[in-house]
Amino acid sequence: MLLMRIMRAIYMKIEQIKETITIVKDYPIKGIVFKDITTLLEHPEAFKSTVDIMIDKVKDLDFNRVVGVESRGFFWSGSIAYALSKSYVLARKPGKLPRKAAEKHFTLEYGTNTVHIHEDAIKKGDRVLVVDDLIATGGTAMATAELCQELGATEVHIIALIDLPKLGGSKKLADKFGEVITLIDY
Repeated sequence: MLLMRIMRAIYMKIEQIKETITIVKDYPIKGIVFKDITTLLEHPEAFKSTVDIMIDKVKDLDFNRVVGVESRGFFWSGSIAYALSKSYVLARKPGKLPRKAAEKHFTLEYGTNTVHIHEDAIKKGDRVLVVDDLIATGGTAMATAELCQELGATEVHIIALIDLPKLGGSKKLADKFGEVITLIDY
């Protein structure tokens, strides 16, 4: 009975979080239905609940580094690394990292991009948690996770606030890396 009450309370919090996300049609290009999380960040309770739920969902996983994906993944990844006393690594867009960086090119649902990680940030044998805001086609998370493996990571976990399951990204990621954790589906 207690477990059911806890699960119900988490479900209610997730529904409240979802209500704070603004839907923007035709952004950044026509045909895209953008999930604007900046309005979630403007609600302190929703932001705190999001961080708390994400931490709860990953606290028992085996990882030693948190990899935050630029830029919206940074909102949660830093808090997770801090709360769980893990090393924090940035996955950035081109030209943003000052030291020698490895890179991986990938395709988005509306273009292409590249992700960079400092070459010395991931060590052989590391186990990483990749944190992003949204999984659509999975390109960004896939490129980040694969780059972590190329740098030496032996295990990769993935968490994101939002999943767009109809676009198939979370399934592709799960097929390659195991369970993908998300809080909200659209």
